[in-house]
Amino acid sequence: MGSELPKQYLSLAGRPLLWHALSTLCSVPQIRKVFVVLAPDDNHWNKFDWSSLGDKLMPLRCGGATRAASVTNGLREIADQVGGNDWILVHDAARACLHGAHVEALMQAVGDDQVGGILAVPVADTLKQGNADGRIDHTVPRDGLWQAQTPQMFRHAMLLAALSAAKDVTDEASAIEALGHRPLLVAADASNLKVTWPQDMQLAELILMQREAT
Repeated sequence: MGSELPKQYLSLAGRPLLWHALSTLCSVPQIRKVFVVLAPDDNHWNKFDWSSLGDKLMPLRCGGATRAASVTNGLREIADQVGGNDWILVHDAARACLHGAHVEALMQAVGDDQVGGILAVPVADTLKQGNADGRIDHTVPRDGLWQAQTPQMFRHAMLLAALSAAKDVTDEASAIEALGHRPLLVAADASNLKVTWPQDMQLAELILMQREAT
């Protein structure tokens, strides 16, 4: 992002980027607690006022070097507060435009599924496999391909076991897949974008402003 300030604390529509996703999650009635996994040496969290989000919010200073490590550490930290069959929704702080309708759709679709599921969107663009010379090697068929989003929703015990066994995955569904399970794909939309590049901040702000106006 080209900033010394960690991305999750950059200003977006007058709030820290992280605030927007937390606000959505805290507003969903079915969610009992919202845990925020922070790096142990995070010195930015306390500089902001999070009180408007209510008493569901609980920071955990147990973050790791990777997403998988952070989620694993968080699951272990809350093990005495949840049951093994309790649903856990893991969300990326960079997806600031999460809407309550996205969360509700995921919860309703997954229901009592034995595995769990994730928000995702079907791939619409033509995909190209590149080679070492920066040229197209071949075109990848996009039929059946989905772009994974978050939240990703799995039961506490299963997710902890999966991540403990598959430590190099880039999302929770991959760890569940490594156990031989097939998570449910729940269609979302492109507004639940991940802020990755500086221009994404402008797009995210437009999405949030449009919602406020309607």
